Amino acid sequence: MASTSPFDLHHTEPRLGRSVSIEQAAQLLNVSRRTIYNRIREGRLQTLRTLGGSQRVLLDSVHELLGFRPQVLPTSTQPAIPFTPRLTNRN
Repeated sequence: MASTSPFDLHHTEPRLGRSVSIEQAAQLLNVSRRTIYNRIREGRLQTLRTLGGSQRVLLDSVHELLGFRPQVLPTSTQPAIPFTPRLTNRN
């Protein structure tokens, strides 16, 4: 049986963007909407306002609350694994 985690890449529901609604955040964290508002007030969840005035929760803050660590990208412009082109023998 396939996993039904909202973070599953093969999830059959629509993919979430960089932010989610208050209701979606509550579902992801398995808590009530009131708890989401409390976490926002406490500064544990970050939000943004849409042009229409809706409040959305940033997924990065949901991940952080769940204990996920963000992937750190190398600061160098060089690839993490050096690329060496293969030379072909042309006869």
